[in-house]
Amino acid sequence: MRQRDYRALVLQASGQPVLQLMQTDALAERDLRVQVRYSGINYKDALAVTGAAKIIRGEYPFIPGIDLVGTVRESGVNQFNPGDQVILTGGGLGESVWGGYAELQSIDSHFVVRLPDRMSGRTSMILGTAGLTAMLSVMALQEHGVTRGEIIVTGASGGVGLIAVYLLTQLGYDVMASCGSRHLDHKLSALGAKGIIGRLTADPERLLHRGRWDGAVDAAGGPSLSALLPQIRHHGCVAASGNAAGAALQTTVYPFILRGVTLAGIDSNTAAPKNREAAWDRLTDLISAEAAEMMVMSTVTLNDIPSVCRAKLAGQAPGRFLVDVGIPSL
Repeated sequence: MRQRDYRALVLQASGQPVLQLMQTDALAERDLRVQVRYSGINYKDALAVTGAAKIIRGEYPFIPGIDLVGTVRESGVNQFNPGDQVILTGGGLGESVWGGYAELQSIDSHFVVRLPDRMSGRTSMILGTAGLTAMLSVMALQEHGVTRGEIIVTGASGGVGLIAVYLLTQLGYDVMASCGSRHLDHKLSALGAKGIIGRLTADPERLLHRGRWDGAVDAAGGPSLSALLPQIRHHGCVAASGNAAGAALQTTVYPFILRGVTLAGIDSNTAAPKNREAAWDRLTDLISAEAAEMMVMSTVTLNDIPSVCRAKLAGQAPGRFLVDVGIPSL
């Protein structure tokens, strides 16, 4: 392998991933050139790699992967120097510009944060976009006054849900996990869930239910979110970030005008740099390396990504999958 070659998972067209050698002169001219160490497989990545949804907005051939952590090799900006360890999650990575499923990548610095001193690169990508989203969700609950009480996490067997359960437990909330897949019941219990129930279903005949939850982290969307809103107690908050269960929302104004419920949308993809930094600092404080290892299902190579993505969309690969970009795959 020549020095200027690097491995990458390349989409030749929608849903057509191929592992191949790339040359550095194919990289775009951007602020930072990063030697990638780890990435991860998120639900959005599974949609992108398989072509199940129009996630990719760039031109083909295209390198997917919405997360990366690695070492700066070249820098064109003052705030980062060669040798710095950096994280990029979202911000168009793996959607409009080439992403993290490559050993080397050129990235814009706007959404980049330094890897916290007390966090390893491996831990950061076990968490990845899911961890950032979960932390921003918890921060939204707290900012809206939900600082204690009973919280439900929907889509709890996914990455955001697993991490949210652990974060909320660490902060002293009583956490109920709701999910369709029961493969991870033991893991959710180990992460702190007081109980585990199936997917929530809406009752169209009842506009409001007895208030059951002080707040919620909704990583499912669709019918789960529709069923959840009428069950939130007065002045509660629902932090919503997912649509794995569907994009349609059927609700009324009553949870909002009769109970003062807040529906807070969480978009970690375009979260402001200061909010990213605050979230990563809090993740460092709340999640040890040992706790993060409880959340990862498997460590895979670039070559494994397509099969894991297909399994994830089929409901056969819940939870977090870490991509070790440095493991030889060619």
